[in-house]
Amino acid sequence: MSSFRTRPGGRANTRSDSPRTAAQRSTPRPPALPPLPADSMARAMWVAAEAIAYVRDGYALNDGLAGLWAAHPDLPPGTRGAAQDLIFGTLRDFGRGDAMLARLLRQPLTEPTIDALLRVALHRLEVRPETAHTVVDQAVEVAARVARGGLKGLVNAVLRNALRQRDTLASALARNPETHWRHPSWWIDRIKRNQPQSWEAVLGAANTHPPMTLRINPQRTTPEAAAAELIAAGHAGRWLSPYAWRLDRPAPVASLPGYAEGRLSVQDWGAQQAAPMLDIRDGMRVLDACAAPGGKSAHMLELHDCRLLALDADPRRAQRIASNLERLGLSADVRCGDARTPRDWWDGERFDRILADVPCSASGVARRHPDIKWLRRADDIGNFATVQREILDALWPLLSPGGKMLYVTCSLFPEENSLQVARFAARHPDCQRVPLDAALERTLLPDADHDGFFFALLEKQA
Repeated sequence: MSSFRTRPGGRANTRSDSPRTAAQRSTPRPPALPPLPADSMARAMWVAAEAIAYVRDGYALNDGLAGLWAAHPDLPPGTRGAAQDLIFGTLRDFGRGDAMLARLLRQPLTEPTIDALLRVALHRLEVRPETAHTVVDQAVEVAARVARGGLKGLVNAVLRNALRQRDTLASALARNPETHWRHPSWWIDRIKRNQPQSWEAVLGAANTHPPMTLRINPQRTTPEAAAAELIAAGHAGRWLSPYAWRLDRPAPVASLPGYAEGRLSVQDWGAQQAAPMLDIRDGMRVLDACAAPGGKSAHMLELHDCRLLALDADPRRAQRIASNLERLGLSADVRCGDARTPRDWWDGERFDRILADVPCSASGVARRHPDIKWLRRADDIGNFATVQREILDALWPLLSPGGKMLYVTCSLFPEENSLQVARFAARHPDCQRVPLDAALERTLLPDADHDGFFFALLEKQA
């Protein structure tokens, strides 16, 4: 159903991109905003429409937002926040926009930003029906400023028709699995096949707002002190683990006491489970093979005095690793390189531990990156599996006998997870799978406390 176009090399720029496409991607040029009041809903809707248009053109949302915010730093925080809510909500519901426009338009629009504006407005009408008058008025105001003749009237007619047909549209959308579950049909089919007991909960979780969890840095504070400071500043929460504080309500990082000083970081609780699994001891040589933006690297350094090499294929993302470590008062050898080609960056000294947090479909973190549900295609899963296999095979010779490698994805699909690990172990007789708890692997399905992750620990036999 989705009408996204995929620009060459333009898959979603999440943590789970292919290293080559991430390094080669360019940032879209942000538009000139029309002369709309800075604090108006119209301004927020237009900014949201531009971001949606970027994604429909095959760009990742992160790229579009980075360009938009950088080009327009004068946007008031309220406008920026409202625009971001509209963007993420519209993308989570993008299939619904397709279905509604198919019913409300005689023929598809050829003006990308007006098409995107209608999607934003239709989403707002669904989730905030009490604001219908304002939404229609402000959307028409945007169209009047930016659209060629006739489109202002079309926007007005489409939105008013949507209000008149609200019940009919809602009934039709409820009958269609893609619009009901807000996922592409191929994705729904895979989740139903692979998670027959919990597929509804998995799909439902991907449409919710993600939790915001903090990781306390034990080198700069204690959990008790950090919690007291957060609560005093109005950031109540609860402990998920000794160093993971889940906020009751998400908040801007600038408002978090201790963030700027490196006493805490933002990291999903599922992601926080990786570092302890590696069984690192002080003095070990450790490789984080696909490290950006550096959260897991930082966590390992917070817990252990180890010699860490943090690697990433994208120079811009490698710089983010260095910046995050600097904020936290941590140090590592940060290098730019492709994990599949160690000859370009490896010095010949083997590693005691390797974290292979490989590029993947990111199907377990779709609620944080809703654009990927529509930028991904079914055949991408096989492409990611190929990259993962190449990374594993390239890194295994770098591991010392007796050393351990933790394989991690934020995917929900077996081709990238259990099947990938089983095939790797079959290719490498010196690979021994190490149990995690009582099982050979750990799968976290997205829920109210964490995103979706897969973990498998592999030991190299002497």
